[in-house]
Amino acid sequence: MPPRPRTRLLAATVTAAACIGAQAIAAVPAAATDEVVSRGVTIPAFYHPPAHLPAADGTLVRSEPLPLALSLPGLKGRLPGSATRLMYKSTDSSGQPVAVTGAYLEPAARWKGRGPRPLVAVAPGTMGQGDQCAASLGLERPLTLNGRTVSVGYENLTIHRLLAKGVAVVVTDYAGLGTTDRLHTYVNRVDEAHAVLDAVRAVRSVRGASVTADSPVGLFGYSQGGGASAAAAELQPSYAPDVPLAGTYAGAPPADLTSVTRAIDGSELAGALGWSLNGFLQSDPSLRPLAEAHLNAVGKAALTDLSTMCLGDALFGHGYAKSTRWTRDGRSISDIIAATPALRAFLDSQRIGTLKPSGPVRVATGVSDDLVPHGQARGLAVDWCRKGADVTYKAVVLPDVGSPLLNHFAPLLTDQGSAIDWLTDRLSGKRAASTCRSMPVQP
Repeated sequence: MPPRPRTRLLAATVTAAACIGAQAIAAVPAAATDEVVSRGVTIPAFYHPPAHLPAADGTLVRSEPLPLALSLPGLKGRLPGSATRLMYKSTDSSGQPVAVTGAYLEPAARWKGRGPRPLVAVAPGTMGQGDQCAASLGLERPLTLNGRTVSVGYENLTIHRLLAKGVAVVVTDYAGLGTTDRLHTYVNRVDEAHAVLDAVRAVRSVRGASVTADSPVGLFGYSQGGGASAAAAELQPSYAPDVPLAGTYAGAPPADLTSVTRAIDGSELAGALGWSLNGFLQSDPSLRPLAEAHLNAVGKAALTDLSTMCLGDALFGHGYAKSTRWTRDGRSISDIIAATPALRAFLDSQRIGTLKPSGPVRVATGVSDDLVPHGQARGLAVDWCRKGADVTYKAVVLPDVGSPLLNHFAPLLTDQGSAIDWLTDRLSGKRAASTCRSMPVQP
C-alpha cells in the first residue's frame, strides 16, 4: 500500500482546526455509575444518563453551569454570555427513549431585531464518535490534544457569532455523543432531527433563560449539521409542532447517503465511513449479520478504532483508507450496499428531501465540494422546490484545490457570515426571497 500523503493531510487538518480560531460494533454500553475514559479523556459524570427517563420529549433531565473557555469579563457579566450544560430526553429512530446532552448559551448582547429574543439551535458538523468529541465539551475545552485524541470545537465560531447578535443558542451533542450509554448514530436523520428539536424544547426549562415558548426559532448546521437541520425542518410539523420555526440554514447537507458514502471512501475523511457503519448498526441491529458477513478483520478493527475517535484522530489514523481493504471479497462498501437490498433500503430511509420542510430554508453548497458532493446537496434544494417549499439556494463558487476536505470546509468559512445574516433576518420577521424559479440556471 503506498504511503499516505501526510503533508496534504496535515494542511487539511490545520485548516479544519482554524474554523474556531470503548464503544465498537459489539460494545456493551457503560453503566451509569461507571467512570468512562475515552482515549485518555475522562467523561464527566454529568454525561452518564440515569436508568429511567421522563416520558415527554424535550424534558430537561439535569443541568449545571458550563464554564466557557472563550469568555471575557464585561460590565454586565461575562462576554459573550453564560452557558448551561444540559441533558434532556428525546426519542430515537426506533421509538426508544434516549438521553441527549448539549448546552444553552444566554447572550450578554441585546437582541436588536424585531420581536422577542430568538433562539437558534446549532446542529454541529462532524465531531467524531468518541464521547470526548461532544460539542458541549468543546465549549469548555476548544482543543483537546493529549497524544491519544485530537478534538477541535470548531462550532464555537458559529455560536459566538450568533451570541454577538444577541441571539440565544442551544447546541446539541446528538444521541450517543457525550452520553456514555450508547454509540453515536452518526448521520441518522431521525435521531439527529429529534435531538435538535428536543434541544429547543429543553431550553424552556432552563433557569434564567430569556427565551420563551413564543420566541422564534432558527436552525443552523453545516455538513453533518446541515443534514441534521434539514431533517429537523422536515420532521418539525409531525414531531415538534410546538417549535415555531422561523428559518433553517442547511449547509453542505448529506441528503443522499448513497452518494456521500461513495465520495468519502478513500478521501481524507474516510473514517466517516466507519462512523456511518457503526451508527447504522446501533440504529438497526438486524444489519449486524451483514456486517459480520462482509467485513474482514481489518474492517472490524477499523470500526472499533473509529468508534472512540474524534475528527482529528480519524484524519491521521484513517485518512485515505479504502473500504476495499475492509471487506472479505475486496469489494467497496458502496458496491456491497448496492448489491444488498436490506442495506439499500436502510440508506434510502435516511434520504432527506422526501418531505416539505417547515418555513423558509437556505441550502448552501460549494460547487467544488466532492466530499459531501455538490450535486446531491443541490438536488435537495430541487426536491424541496418541487414540493412548494420556500427555498433560498446558494451555490458557493470556489476553485477546486485538489483536496476533498478543503473543498468541503472552505464554503463553511466563506459563506458563514451570509448564512447567519440570512437566518437573523428570518428571526426578525423579514420575508425570504425564494430562488426556486432560478434553479434551472443555478450551478
